[in-house]
Amino acid sequence: MVSSASAPVTSSTPSMTDPAAKPLILIVEDFDDAREMYREYLEFSGFRAETARDGREGIEKARTLQPDLILMDLSLPGIDGWEATRLLKADPETSHLLIVALSAHALATEGDRARAAGCDGFIAKPCLPSDLVDEIGHYLKAQAANRERRSRSRRH
Repeated sequence: MVSSASAPVTSSTPSMTDPAAKPLILIVEDFDDAREMYREYLEFSGFRAETARDGREGIEKARTLQPDLILMDLSLPGIDGWEATRLLKADPETSHLLIVALSAHALATEGDRARAAGCDGFIAKPCLPSDLVDEIGHYLKAQAANRERRSRSRRH
């Protein structure tokens, strides 16, 4: 189940003619099948997608790739998603990155806990790939609107 109202991804997905303009999503997920299914569906839906198998690899790729959004599984081997999120948000190079928890921990309190760890949002698994894409579009659209508001306020 998805945690909030969705906006159509088509309104925030850039033109397919310029691959570099497509939003880059980093999927940090330890289950191979889930990771690849999300990657393939996101690419099919007009995003660029990279993957990481655990928190350590997720942190390294986040620093290198500077993705538009990170889908962070919370239950990861080694450095779990909670700690990976805290580390990314504490680092000036990555603190601005949009991190959305993607977790099978579907209790209402888990979303609050994820936000307290630094996540910008929470999506409960399992979720339909189309719902995930809609939710990613919602977060990216909200992030773009926030950037625009900050830009306008600096000009005035």
